[in-house]
Amino acid sequence: MNIPREGGKGGIYEGVLMCIPIILTTTTVKLLQKWIKDSQRITELNNLTLRMELNELRNQINPHFLFNMLNNVKALIRTDPEKATTVIMKLSEFLRYQLYENGEEKTLLTSEIDFLSNFINLEKIRREDLSVDIHVDIEKRTLNSIFIPPNLFTTFVENAVKHSVDINGSEHYIKIKIKMENEKLYFECINSKNNTYSVSDKNYSGLGLVNIKRRLELLYQNTYELDIISTDKEYFVTLIIPV
Repeated sequence: MNIPREGGKGGIYEGVLMCIPIILTTTTVKLLQKWIKDSQRITELNNLTLRMELNELRNQINPHFLFNMLNNVKALIRTDPEKATTVIMKLSEFLRYQLYENGEEKTLLTSEIDFLSNFINLEKIRREDLSVDIHVDIEKRTLNSIFIPPNLFTTFVENAVKHSVDINGSEHYIKIKIKMENEKLYFECINSKNNTYSVSDKNYSGLGLVNIKRRLELLYQNTYELDIISTDKEYFVTLIIPV
């Protein structure tokens, strides 16, 4: 009579031992599924936050650029109304770029270069003695296939335009070089500098750089390089980004 009872206990133990791996496996699968869903939610939230901050920064850069352009027009109206009229007409081209190109997440590098070239040429209307050199060391076929975030270089060129002003009659210039090496895009901007000339609207002068630095961090994390060097006579900017 005792043998069956012992056999029954053994069967229960065996059943329990067989169930434990199944329970552990099921629990592990469920925990893994939950971890994956939570990770996806966190990634989606991070991406949403990233997009929101990038849009906010871009929306600050655009009015900042227009603010500086309008300041230039205001100064020109007093000295040369005819040139001021030409500048205002040219502004429509910039607004078109801002409306139709800048709204996209990426834009062709050629479009960005054209935009910068037009911007600097617009400045030359106001300052005929400004020397400008834009050199692009990239094959045309490659150049037409490179996309970058819009207005990535605008702030640096804006600063070059502002700080290259020289009231003493000395040579003032802006030199821009864009090249490709090892799947990285190099942007270099050098401008003359006059320490005796103070830029107006100091409250706004640093806003563009702060925004573009934060934007670069969000876009490229630790895969970009930005070097800014200021000397008594020149201002150097070198930006390297992956493409």
